[in-house]
Amino acid sequence: MSDTVAHSADARGSAPPRSNAVVAVLALAGIVVSLMQTLVIPIVPELPKFLDASASDAAWAVTATLLAAAVATPVAGRLGDMYGKRRMLLVSLALLVAGSVVCALSESLIPMIVGRALQGLAAAVVPLGISIMRDELPTERLAGSTALMSASLGVGGALGLPSAAFIADNFDWHVLFWTSAALGVVAAVLVTMLVPESKVRTGGRFDLTGSLGMAAGLVSLLLGISKGGDWGWTSGTTLGLFAFAVVVLLAWGVFELRTAQPLVDLRTTARRQVLFTNLASIAFGFSMFAMSLVLPQLLQLPEATGYGLGRSMLTVGLVLAPQGLVMMAMAPLSAAISKSKGPKVTLMLGAVIVAAGYSLNIALMSEVWHLVMVSCVIGAGVGFAYGAMPALIMGAVPASETAAANSLNALMRSIGTSIASAIAGVVLAQMTISFGTAALPSESGFKVVMAIGAGAAVLAFVLAAFLPRHRPGVVAAAPAASGRAEPAEVTGVTS
Repeated sequence: MSDTVAHSADARGSAPPRSNAVVAVLALAGIVVSLMQTLVIPIVPELPKFLDASASDAAWAVTATLLAAAVATPVAGRLGDMYGKRRMLLVSLALLVAGSVVCALSESLIPMIVGRALQGLAAAVVPLGISIMRDELPTERLAGSTALMSASLGVGGALGLPSAAFIADNFDWHVLFWTSAALGVVAAVLVTMLVPESKVRTGGRFDLTGSLGMAAGLVSLLLGISKGGDWGWTSGTTLGLFAFAVVVLLAWGVFELRTAQPLVDLRTTARRQVLFTNLASIAFGFSMFAMSLVLPQLLQLPEATGYGLGRSMLTVGLVLAPQGLVMMAMAPLSAAISKSKGPKVTLMLGAVIVAAGYSLNIALMSEVWHLVMVSCVIGAGVGFAYGAMPALIMGAVPASETAAANSLNALMRSIGTSIASAIAGVVLAQMTISFGTAALPSESGFKVVMAIGAGAAVLAFVLAAFLPRHRPGVVAAAPAASGRAEPAEVTGVTS
């Protein structure tokens, strides 16, 4: 196998406290970014009033973040491989702080959309952090540390929702964004002080044409998915966006294959291990987000519906918070299973647990503790899966392409969440009950969404089954500090 893993002699010989500091700081940065994505959720219903805008216009404060993140993640990953992962991590955190400050100063719609877009540009922090770990940590620390970094997404989301609900209930809504800015500054300072810059670089020239083509295709695709429910799935605008996305992305693919230094190495992406990991990531992104759509609504709908629990947004956050902690707790176990059985087994186990969690939710959804238990079961499965995905990706790509490959994998999960939002929105809009003058999602509609979530997890299991089998003790070449390749044992890597 020609793939490389970048562990320099310096990295392997570094003292444990140094490694511990790097892992802690990078995980904190991941938590801060995921906090940013959830801070706005409690105030979404109030945004039209706060910004003096219609509900459909105010929704762009969420959509702008999604679109910016989709475009920025693979671009930042490629730039990190070329010019330094730590450098791009700091740029991402600076954009997060800038966007948070703009939102904190906003009183109208346009500045809020600009600020939220800037925040979305910071979405590459987690894949960049995982890539830094590959370059800097000792081999024996890598699997557990990358699993923890992946879990930071869930931890930030779990902690962010109750915190944001508390702030929104007790303070001016601008405080949410000042909090995000302050956390971003803290993370950036700690990264500057404690995280070293990797010497593993690809060099070369940045593929500007490829980045513009990919941006145009992704924005069209995700805009159609996220706004299709508002515009109508058969409207000319929606169908036109999908058609444009297909044409542009096909042309982009042809261009990338003919470019000497492409933004995304499609030949590497087509390797079986990378391809099926990314496809499974789409399914997992779908499955995880389906729960995030269903559980809050079940908790907040009036008890008079017969299935709603009539709880506050703060309660919603407290119910979902344990899920993130479970994800973090699963990180070392995920790493241990990947080390002994291979990350393929860990990914498949995660899919089974998630499917079981959704099946459980179909039967148990009438009490608060039911939903706490379900969210923890699903969180455990996601923790296993998200811990395995970086290991699978890094086991199949050269060290010089780590950030780009991890960023593309993160993008696949984002696409999955967008598709989940669209499909769940359609189901819940069609399966309703009359409650006074309002039409509310029915109990059957929620169960259908949960069944679809379980089906997505089963699909992830099937896709993971096509991954190459694990072979323990595979040895890859790792560039040393001097630039010469030296042997380094890689756990959980397949040929």
